[in-house]
Amino acid sequence: MPLSFQLLLSLILILASCQSTETPSSGKDIPIKLNDEQLLDSVAYRTFQYFWDGAEPNSGMAPERIHIDGNYPDNDQHIITTGGTGMGLIGILGAIDRGWISREQARIRFEKMVGFLEKADRWHGIWPHWLDGKTGRVKPFSPKDDGADLVESAFLIQGLLVVREYFKDGSEAEKELAERINTLWREMDWNFHTQGGKKVLYWHWSPNFDWDMNFALEGYNEALIVYILAASSPTHPIDPEAYHEGWARSGNIKASGVSPFGFPLQLKHNGAEEYGGPLFWAHYSFLSLNPKGLKDQYADYWQENRNQTLINRVWCINNSGNFKGYGEDLWGLTASYSINFYDAHRPGNDTGVISPTAAVSSIVYTPEESLKVIRNLYENYGEKVFGKYGFYDAMSPEHDFFPQRYLAIDQGPMVTMIENYRSSLGWNLFMNAPEIEIGLKKLGFEGY
Repeated sequence: MPLSFQLLLSLILILASCQSTETPSSGKDIPIKLNDEQLLDSVAYRTFQYFWDGAEPNSGMAPERIHIDGNYPDNDQHIITTGGTGMGLIGILGAIDRGWISREQARIRFEKMVGFLEKADRWHGIWPHWLDGKTGRVKPFSPKDDGADLVESAFLIQGLLVVREYFKDGSEAEKELAERINTLWREMDWNFHTQGGKKVLYWHWSPNFDWDMNFALEGYNEALIVYILAASSPTHPIDPEAYHEGWARSGNIKASGVSPFGFPLQLKHNGAEEYGGPLFWAHYSFLSLNPKGLKDQYADYWQENRNQTLINRVWCINNSGNFKGYGEDLWGLTASYSINFYDAHRPGNDTGVISPTAAVSSIVYTPEESLKVIRNLYENYGEKVFGKYGFYDAMSPEHDFFPQRYLAIDQGPMVTMIENYRSSLGWNLFMNAPEIEIGLKKLGFEGY
């Protein structure tokens, strides 16, 4: 790694951690080698900046993508992502506690976001996947995906509920912010997305195409949090049967005898039963939902997520494709940019592209193993993979593929899971929300 790059990162670390419990360097002895805490500080600080300095100016929300190379499809820098924004909110709260921003600065930013969301397009309280950050109008994700997106809205509101819990007992201005978030939450009609009482939730509804996409949320993938929120709603809750008959497929969600590399999977991963799905399935629903001890009649979710991560890791170490760079310090397959633009990488669908978010966001499950990857990327690949907003979205020594591009849905899990690993901040706040406890009990969860 070029010395100048390492010095720059170390300077940022020192400036960013001025309120840390560790004594900052005087500037004359800037560390070239960072210890684990300093390394995580550096990665988390840069990644947090995607949601802070990199936010769309009018809305305060996270842009769908930031391309450092400046090459944007359809000049879409102003298009924000609802779900991707929600994924980064715990990272902003963590930045308060780490002294990178003030509580007041964060409140003002959250007020901007909430004000935007109050006026933005939504249907039955549910937002679309993409919004124009300048106008608040829907930006279709695909020709018929031009309306309510229940999954992305779930990712958004899970983050907002954590923000609500953080501020609800604060100053008058903070209590007002919390109440505005509470109103948005209460206005979300989860039951509408059962198409009139069917025993399953549906992902999309369009004001122009109604239920034409007809995508039922049946497990197992990234959408567990949708059912938990839908059952927890204080105003429009779903019947628990939708979870058991729809998501859990009347019990058929359970796997039998699937144990790749000696790590058993309890659930059938949709379309990826042999080795498990892309690693974001172990991340998105668990950014706020704490999987430690979380069980229902179908699975122990901590064990499921840890085993999925270990399977992913061993697959890369075994490296049946003989891809350059793979090993104990470079593993992690999930959805990201790829040599074919975008791909949901996973064991069994491995093109030689490593997505840093896979191992980084898995730090809660595999701390030692993930730190090896973080350190290798940071120290040995340097500015090829680490830039203004943290680790770039994808990399491949095999294909000499090092795009300087970011996606919100990959940056958010990294900054949030690093914070959950270090302090359990998001997990503690979300799990203490009274509605969530009610919803979990309603669906038969225990041990949390």
